[in-house]
Amino acid sequence: MKYNDIRKKKREVHAGAVGIGGKNKIAIQSMTNTDTRDFEATKAQILALEKAGCDIVRITVPDLTAAETVKKLKETDISVPIVADIHFDYKTALKCAEYGIDKIRINPGNIGGDENVKAVADACRARNVPIRIGVNSGSVEKHLLEKYGAPTPEALAESAMYHASLLEKFDFYDTVISIKASNVPDMIAANRLVSEMCDYPLHIGVTEAGGAEMGLVKSAIGVGSLLCDGIGDTLRVSLTADPVSEVAAAKKILSAVEIEGQSGLNIVSCPTCGRTKIDLISLSKRFEEAAEREGLMDLPIKVALMGCVVNGPGEAREADIGIAGGIGEAVLIAHGEIIEKIPESEIIERLISEVKKFRK
Repeated sequence: MKYNDIRKKKREVHAGAVGIGGKNKIAIQSMTNTDTRDFEATKAQILALEKAGCDIVRITVPDLTAAETVKKLKETDISVPIVADIHFDYKTALKCAEYGIDKIRINPGNIGGDENVKAVADACRARNVPIRIGVNSGSVEKHLLEKYGAPTPEALAESAMYHASLLEKFDFYDTVISIKASNVPDMIAANRLVSEMCDYPLHIGVTEAGGAEMGLVKSAIGVGSLLCDGIGDTLRVSLTADPVSEVAAAKKILSAVEIEGQSGLNIVSCPTCGRTKIDLISLSKRFEEAAEREGLMDLPIKVALMGCVVNGPGEAREADIGIAGGIGEAVLIAHGEIIEKIPESEIIERLISEVKKFRK
């Protein structure tokens, strides 16, 4: 089944030139970890994320001094949309809107009374700036914790809809909802609930997921499950690591789900067994390194590396190109058809050569 056949259709908003929701592609997002007051460091990290393929970059804007960096950033040649992450101070949100920010992330409930919420909603509406509502398990309101006893999926969903209603009160509907939790099942359940409750586009991700390895595992489960439900319009893989690595991780998840138009190189390799007659573990690692080195990871094709000729050709039938190992050699396979035999020493070079042919 094609992904667009199951994707939940949400209203469309725009962060700069990037469309969110509707029929737009799922946007990959990350966040800088620099001190936003340091303009040069923040700019450098945004450019690195942009180069890595990030579609939207969020920066923290804790005060009016940091907002001055927003002004300077919007005067540069940075093209990726920038989101201002704001807590408590509605005046900072107003200043960011004035300076041309592409999107604002707030919780309407923690920036003061109705007059503050109205001021932000009016400023964003006038400049076509969408607002992302951010709810997580650590920010659920006291009355909801008392009602549900804990930050349950139901509490998270109700909190999100409560914050959305604060904006709706002032006729603001260019809203994106984000519900995150470090507990993967709760994050999945909460987003499923909200997806049924409204047509606002959803930003999905597992918060405080951990380091590069465990964070990717948790995110693959949480984000991947929702994508397989057709839920999610933007995503972030939150890692305790270089933000650029979040972009690569997000691309891997999109490829694993095989979302048309967004899938990169899908490497399929067998786990090896007693039938394996070539060093497939090393070959698989070396092939991936070579593909990254040659800039081939964004190609939307499937490459199979199989350890033997018993099941290899059959298992590789759905791949665009691949090999099945023998004793000191391998057969080259294209779309299930065996093309020729290759000495083991030439497998990587030949596979890379064949993959390059798929470049348009």
